[in-house]
Amino acid sequence: MQQQLNNQLHGKTLEMILNALVAHYGWPELGYRIRINCFLSDPSIKSSLKFLRKTPWARAKVEELYLNTRFAEGS
Repeated sequence: MQQQLNNQLHGKTLEMILNALVAHYGWPELGYRIRINCFLSDPSIKSSLKFLRKTPWARAKVEELYLNTRFAEGS
């Protein structure tokens, strides 16, 4: 239980995280910050989620960017 309290991603789905990053940065900037083809070549939420769910290192980069991004209060 204590581990979940300290987990900043607790309660956030990968889809929620990706949607927030796309809304904040847009696909071109997201592709620049995380150099993976699903963000650079004909990007979509569906194809990106499929790739990220199968690729732990890419998912880790997305989660790290999310944690390091300052979103407006209430987002």
